[in-house]
Amino acid sequence: MSFAYGVGVLLLLILLALPLGVALGMAGVISLYFTIPVGSIMALTSKVVHSTTASTLLMTIPMFVLMSEFLASSGVAQDLLLSCNRAMRKLRGGLAMACILAGTVHAAATGSSTASAASLARASFPAMTKAGYAPSFSVGTIATAGTLAIMVPPSVAFILFGIMTETSIGRLFLAGVIPGLLTCVGYMITISITLWLKPSLGPSKEQEAEAANFTVEEGRGSLWPMLALITVVLGGLYTGVATPTEIAALGALGAFLIALYGRRMNTRRFADAVGGTMRISSMIIIIVFGAHIFGYFISFSRITDTLLTWIGQSGLPPTAVMLGVVFLYLIMGMIMDQAAILILTAPISTALMVGLGYDPIWWGVVIIKSAEIGMITPPLGLVTFVTSSATGTDLKESFKGVMPFALGELVILSLLLLFPSLSLWLAYMQ
Repeated sequence: MSFAYGVGVLLLLILLALPLGVALGMAGVISLYFTIPVGSIMALTSKVVHSTTASTLLMTIPMFVLMSEFLASSGVAQDLLLSCNRAMRKLRGGLAMACILAGTVHAAATGSSTASAASLARASFPAMTKAGYAPSFSVGTIATAGTLAIMVPPSVAFILFGIMTETSIGRLFLAGVIPGLLTCVGYMITISITLWLKPSLGPSKEQEAEAANFTVEEGRGSLWPMLALITVVLGGLYTGVATPTEIAALGALGAFLIALYGRRMNTRRFADAVGGTMRISSMIIIIVFGAHIFGYFISFSRITDTLLTWIGQSGLPPTAVMLGVVFLYLIMGMIMDQAAILILTAPISTALMVGLGYDPIWWGVVIIKSAEIGMITPPLGLVTFVTSSATGTDLKESFKGVMPFALGELVILSLLLLFPSLSLWLAYMQ
């Protein structure tokens, strides 16, 4: 009963348009007031602020966000598209596939889906329109390519999941590598099948090859700086020579050097990147504060123990429970922000799945994949909104364009559920 009351207070505050972090904190304090003494509430809130700000893991968030901002300001997405287009231009749908490849490489050095989608939109949409792709299909391709940043490490979503569930962020990053590459291949197959079923969505192979031969200034379109940065980030994580926090700082420095190397960093862009990092990081950290306070209320309400007891008495097999929770995540992804979903539900669902015998690393990948699907599907579809806005495309047409990719995502999610080793092999190789 107390849990339902606390959730009701939280939903009311969210409906009143309070920022998520403030709503979480206020709901937690109000709900705790009816659960424990006032003095204990004061002690808990002080503990949350100190333990959160003293956590070195939390520093990974602003560092990876700063890395993303530096890369966005350096125009690296266009370089990636040019490089990938050289390899894919002879294929039917090659430019769309090049956008997916560019999104995969971009994701491996950003961690932010919205930032990745916005950068790819500026680089890819004009080229795809010139090549003869339908605007809806172009937006669908760009939006789905942007979502790869939530799965391919370093991912801010994995960092949030690791912080909220006290799971190894290094292992989570490694667990996302194979699912991320599998998603990339799945997107390319989706492009091929979609253009085969509906050729009007794209140009012929000859038209595309001719239109995609856009010229660039000398020195543009090189993959080597980005590949070097990715090697440093993922190599450092895999070998364990540095902590995730140290790797994040090195990644931010590397992104800054790439921008300098390309002669695309100036005082204004540097200030914009730092300012954007401060805004995004402050928002996330406030949400983490509030989520920890609300998390204490959840602990005192014993909702996880109650759920496990109910499931045990219901006779439902663990697989049925797991599939039911995944279905709820897919539904929530359509109507809620993915960061809010992770912060509000990850501690409860992870404890529940671990209690049923599932691996928390694998479950983290499943949650992130479900969130990835939610980022493009209506009615919320944050990344689709961002891409539609950045390209000036009608929102209804944009959502129509992502539907083939959403179906492909469900197939990939099914593979991750059927074969947990796809997520766990790299994570536990050490």
